[in-house]
Amino acid sequence: MKTHTITDAKNGISTIIREAEKEEVLITRYGKPAAVVIGFHDDDDWFDYRLEHDATFLSGIAKAREEIRQGKFVALGDLSD
Repeated sequence: MKTHTITDAKNGISTIIREAEKEEVLITRYGKPAAVVIGFHDDDDWFDYRLEHDATFLSGIAKAREEIRQGKFVALGDLSD
């Protein structure tokens, strides 16, 4: 992972974005991690990132998994037309 200071980021954001398209880039402030720049190859990457960080979506997935563990589901083969 490449690392840049905030000053580097202010003066060279285009370079950092190009680097982020290949790997995550850490931005530091006073020598400590402050942010990570993540590149996206296409709209699907952006959509996936948004889902992976959406609290409502993640909560719904956790609830669904718990219901499956408790046997509260209908198997696809049991559905009829």
